[in-house]
Amino acid sequence: MNYPVNFSHVGISVPDIDKAVAFYKDALGFYQIAGPMEVSEDEDNHLSAISRKIYGKGWKNFKFAHLSSSDGIGLEIFEFANNSEEKSDNSPFKTSVFHFCIQHPDIEAMIERIVAHGGKQTMSPQEMYPGEKPYKMAFTEDPFGNSIEIYTHSYELQNVGDGGSIT
Repeated sequence: MNYPVNFSHVGISVPDIDKAVAFYKDALGFYQIAGPMEVSEDEDNHLSAISRKIYGKGWKNFKFAHLSSSDGIGLEIFEFANNSEEKSDNSPFKTSVFHFCIQHPDIEAMIERIVAHGGKQTMSPQEMYPGEKPYKMAFTEDPFGNSIEIYTHSYELQNVGDGGSIT
């Protein structure tokens, strides 16, 4: 039997780690586990050696921090020295991770918090099953253009319907 895996964490790159950590803590309620820490390509330590295996050559240095949601899903935030982009592309028409989703029962309040902390709303709340179920979804962005979807209910509840089933 092929069992489903547990989701551990997602990593995002930003141009300003301190601003990103503050946003994800203050706007979304993530809590900080560790960091920011700095890793240099030319250092002789275990973390630098692992990073050279992951990123190859030419990354110079980066800072990173570990945050977590209330259900234990990690958010790893990176600020690379050679990050040349101020905003994320987030195109669903290119091969990439173009959004991640959080869950909050008061979607309008969450959007207000995101906007108040430098993010923006990119799609107003939409009812998923009008007249049937109270499930809503919306899209926002963090201050760096990373796309954040919001669900009012769990992924399973939001998406089972229209003939679908959990198998």
